[in-house]
Amino acid sequence: MRKYFAEFLGTFMLVFLGTATVVIAKGNVLAIGLSFGLAITVSAYAFGGISGGHFNPAVTTAMLINRRIEVGDAIFYIIAQFIGATAASAFVLYFVKALHLSATALGQTDFPKINSVTAIIVETLATFLFLMVILNVTSNDHGNSDFAGLTIGITLAFLIIATLNLTGGSLNPARSFGPAIFAGGSALSHIWVYILAPEIGAILAAYCSRFLDSER
Repeated sequence: MRKYFAEFLGTFMLVFLGTATVVIAKGNVLAIGLSFGLAITVSAYAFGGISGGHFNPAVTTAMLINRRIEVGDAIFYIIAQFIGATAASAFVLYFVKALHLSATALGQTDFPKINSVTAIIVETLATFLFLMVILNVTSNDHGNSDFAGLTIGITLAFLIIATLNLTGGSLNPARSFGPAIFAGGSALSHIWVYILAPEIGAILAAYCSRFLDSER
């Protein structure tokens, strides 16, 4: 149970700090990227020692494929991640209403400037790159556990900065699900893209990491 609660807390912190920076602090692209990146870094060092610090269903999928986690744990990790993201978005919604801001702007991800195919490519590629870093920096063969959290956080920050104006830079089904549930609209109707694409990226990364002997 401790592991699942750690996944809940880490995902909560990621989504709360990241989306609050978007809609409450009204940060620019750099601030938004750094908020998500630093949130995952803090969560990794705070809770990673308990659960492994996934905080993302795509990460859990890759870890499951590469046999770093059992099926039962993976299922409950993903459930905890979605609950954590939803709870975080509920708090953001509460604070947004307290400030009399639009309740439909909750830091949700969407792609108003591109089509669904391009959005899938963007999210798949970004998640693939993110998971390649995660799987190799945490590898028993050639990883570096001391700096893993920092490396992962910096990588996430840069990937979000690079993709923010394309798809909102999700790379995480739970991160997109939480805000979309409350915001509704096209963010909710497009949620399938933010579930499908990161999972494809995670699967590709899991098998590519084996080529690099990250699972030795």
